[in-house]
Amino acid sequence: MPVDRAGCKKWILWIVPFLLYVGLIYHMPLMEPDEGRYSLIPSTMNRTGDYVTPHLKEVVYIEKPPLAYWATAVAFKLFGENAFSSRLFSALCAWGCILLCWRIGRYFHDEKTGLYAAAVLTMCLFHLAIGRINILDMPLALFVCLAVWSGFRYFSDEERDRKHIWLFYLFCGLAFLTKGLIGIVFPGAILVIWLLVSRRWRDPFRLVSPAGIAIFLAVTLPWLVLIQKANPDFFWFFFIQEHFLRYTTTMHHRNETVFYFIPVLLAGVIPWLGYFAQAGRGIRGQWRVLFDSKEKKFLFTWIAFIFLFFSVSSSKLIPYIAPLFVPLSVLIGHVFRIYEERVAAAKGPTGWRPADYLPIFVQTGLFYVALVAPVYIAKQRVSLEAWWPWIVGPALVLVFFLFLPEMMRRKYRRGWFLAIYAVAGVFFATLTFPVAHYAAPFKSAAPVVAAMKIHIPPGEVPYQFNTDIYGIDFYTGIRTPIVDDIGELEFGVARIPAEEKKRYFLMSPEFFRLYREGRPMYVITEGKGNLLRLKQEAPDMKILWNNGNYQILLLQKGQNGG
Repeated sequence: MPVDRAGCKKWILWIVPFLLYVGLIYHMPLMEPDEGRYSLIPSTMNRTGDYVTPHLKEVVYIEKPPLAYWATAVAFKLFGENAFSSRLFSALCAWGCILLCWRIGRYFHDEKTGLYAAAVLTMCLFHLAIGRINILDMPLALFVCLAVWSGFRYFSDEERDRKHIWLFYLFCGLAFLTKGLIGIVFPGAILVIWLLVSRRWRDPFRLVSPAGIAIFLAVTLPWLVLIQKANPDFFWFFFIQEHFLRYTTTMHHRNETVFYFIPVLLAGVIPWLGYFAQAGRGIRGQWRVLFDSKEKKFLFTWIAFIFLFFSVSSSKLIPYIAPLFVPLSVLIGHVFRIYEERVAAAKGPTGWRPADYLPIFVQTGLFYVALVAPVYIAKQRVSLEAWWPWIVGPALVLVFFLFLPEMMRRKYRRGWFLAIYAVAGVFFATLTFPVAHYAAPFKSAAPVVAAMKIHIPPGEVPYQFNTDIYGIDFYTGIRTPIVDDIGELEFGVARIPAEEKKRYFLMSPEFFRLYREGRPMYVITEGKGNLLRLKQEAPDMKILWNNGNYQILLLQKGQNGG
């Protein structure tokens, strides 16, 4: 039975990504701190009309460039300020990476490999997780990948079409406006290293294009000039502290092991990881001819540079390696495509080995462990009675990973890959709801804001004690004062008037002095440590609301404790 390639293309490139990456992003409240931060900044831009200098909690916040803020501000204008519009730009960028994956696979091989590659990236656990939240790493990944690919096309096509080098500089400019110098370093370094590995010693100099540089400057320079004019110390803070010192020192206290990204990479390609041993054994003897020399050198250089760059960095966070999943998905997609073709062409029975099936069982078992883990996590435990209705759907879907792909392979000799893809799509879709239900009380401002409407009288502005839940300000439109936890706001706080600082960014001695004056103070905090400290300083505090992580308190000297 012939495969309907047009139908597969429609589902893999358009329908399924739309449902997973756009259709479901509304169902989870904004997570703290990143989504609260990256929602509050564009909201402030729209309210103040200042689109040059980002502000967080009304103070200058110039750790990152503004492109993603601008895009989210536009989404807020179009669709209102909510979780959907907050995440829309990141979701569209994740979708763009999927389409780019298809183009790369099609370029190196054909339409079929392009579809396999796009399907792999669509269902990668890493891509799904990062691509459906409002952080800067997915937009950065898209622009970096587009820049790398444009540069590659410039050096690979015989006619050396100048539009590709111009696109290289354009996308570098957009990547720079997303997250800074890394948007230039990554594409340039990957291309130069690939050219040197390919022994094309003179070609790196051809990356220098006057017209391209002009395009890059046209994209980036207006904002750089305007923000430097508005903030005279911008260049030192942005380029030295937030780039050089962030990479070379432990100033952000993220000095993880050099092996930090290995489990991230392996977990990131789930569910395909469980089936890779089977596919790899099925194409043994073909590995040397599976990819031509140019493709291997280019894609492996791309993957290796990003992985090693962040592995040796002093600052590590999971989303940093997002740009390597595009080339990795092209490689995995082609392996799976060739394996499935060998199965279809094989004569006689297509047996299987227990060693091939073991990773599938282990992977599925780990998913089941993850589903029931919230029942046993000491700090954020939920009862089994309350939790099982949320996970019964994903738990039932997981069973299909164990038999449906293998049934399709053995009975029909085709459909093995699409079965994995379909089961993964349904599983991840159904998983959205229990994840949202579990994470919201511990990672979102939404339940706090709902409780504020009940427990804090209108007109009262709560203090945030030793915490800063940005989503509270975003959801309520109130500028809440914070006590002690200035953190990443230090640069901006140092530049506001003393009276404003005293009102909105207090130290605990001043805060407790206000309490001792007898005035009623509503306080929001999180964690038992902060609660114990407040109880020690204000023994007559009253707990108005507590969801196990966040608390709303009333501090008023002389009241009855609660």
